[in-house]
Amino acid sequence: MIGRSLTSAFVCVLFFCMMALSADTIPGENVVEEEVEMSHQFTFNTVKNQHDELAEVEKTIRASIEWAVHDKDTAMSYSSVVNNDELFFFQTDSRSTIIGFEAFKNMTENFFMRDDFKAIKVVIKDLRIHMSPTLKTAWWACLLDDYNEFQGKPANWENVRWSGVLEKVEGKWKIFQMHFSKAEDLITN
Repeated sequence: MIGRSLTSAFVCVLFFCMMALSADTIPGENVVEEEVEMSHQFTFNTVKNQHDELAEVEKTIRASIEWAVHDKDTAMSYSSVVNNDELFFFQTDSRSTIIGFEAFKNMTENFFMRDDFKAIKVVIKDLRIHMSPTLKTAWWACLLDDYNEFQGKPANWENVRWSGVLEKVEGKWKIFQMHFSKAEDLITN
């Protein structure tokens, strides 16, 4: 009796597998093109599908990096990121990963607020922002030139790839994650 049940189950599974394999699963050459032409936007973005909220997202992104140029306005900086342990970002080196708001604040107070650190200018190039259709999550990528001086010497980041993720929390956009990196082929050290 158990043998017949197992055999019947096996035959059913085998039948469904054969049906799945015999189905036409390979699309024609023009199916992908048709889908692209017919598909709807999955996100709002700064390239082709604008939304008014993108300006607020960009404002938050810029505040997170331009605060030091604006008289080291820490309130501007701190208001741009989430104030909890979910804040996370990679720096351009392996030793400076930031995990949590307190680590971020500590770095800000003990390095950027020093008298021998001077922010000069920030240039953001090729900024691409995308926002989910829910209007609650956004992400960006760009190239960043961040011109600074530390102890009287240039301390610039040029052509640094910068990306991140924001979420709308209690009506305000907050950065939860960032990643800074340098293209390996452009590093001269």
